[in-house]
Amino acid sequence: MNIAKTLDAKGLACPMPIVKTRKAMNDIESGEILEVVVTDKGAKADLTAWSRSGGHELLDVQEEAEVLTFLIKKA
Repeated sequence: MNIAKTLDAKGLACPMPIVKTRKAMNDIESGEILEVVVTDKGAKADLTAWSRSGGHELLDVQEEAEVLTFLIKKA
């Protein structure tokens, strides 16, 4: 899997991970993959819903040592 861009949003509280994800999505092309790394547990529901509402494909969510990693394919 080829990740086009990685967004480090660790330490940020809601709604900043969503705000920064939206901005990062504007920097990549349709079909490319954005990796988002967060520590805010609320981001799991927020980024899942945001991806769906924007038509993006949430490819994977991993949780390891208090860190969530999302792979989102841009619509």
